[in-house]
Amino acid sequence: MYKKLLVGISLVLCAAAAHAGGIDKLKQFVAATHSAQADFSQVLLDPNGKKMQSASGTMQFVRPGKFRWVYQKPYEQIIVGDGAKFWLYDLDLNQVTVKRLDAALGSSPAALLSGNNEIERGFTLKESGSQDGLDWLQAVPKAQDSSFDRILMAFNEQAELVIMELHDSFGNKTVLRFSALKRNPSLSPQLFKFVPPKGADVMGE
Repeated sequence: MYKKLLVGISLVLCAAAAHAGGIDKLKQFVAATHSAQADFSQVLLDPNGKKMQSASGTMQFVRPGKFRWVYQKPYEQIIVGDGAKFWLYDLDLNQVTVKRLDAALGSSPAALLSGNNEIERGFTLKESGSQDGLDWLQAVPKAQDSSFDRILMAFNEQAELVIMELHDSFGNKTVLRFSALKRNPSLSPQLFKFVPPKGADVMGE
């Protein structure tokens, strides 16, 4: 369940107007951010708000369609989108899962962060107000087969992504918090290439 969650999350991964709402800040973020890198922490809460699992790691992306999420704790996993394929490497199991990128992403958080600029083709956006200095929006996937019912995103005054909340159909909530965000860093193309390690089991396409 936990490792499936990591995949879901990974299929799953960033000068605003003074009073811009969450939707405006999302659009500013997407328009002005060609690449990004950040640290993240991830917590899974059950419908009663009880913490079930936690994880942490780093994420990087170059739009469109290239990303790298590295889960460091509690399990080591590497998730890479190379623009054409989605790769998931589980170091514990020495197992690689590969899929077509478009089939793996769909209407997912990764589509919001590393997809193209046409956000509203895949999501219905709605303002969700301001709290603690952050402007929130709700993104509801238009596709019926999305892993999540809705995604909430919070941006700070600089239109930087701070929090994502992913709500599934079972009432669970996954909270991703980003820190040390760098926008438009120069990232090596090698980060977004993946070659299965020798001896690893490769499943999928």
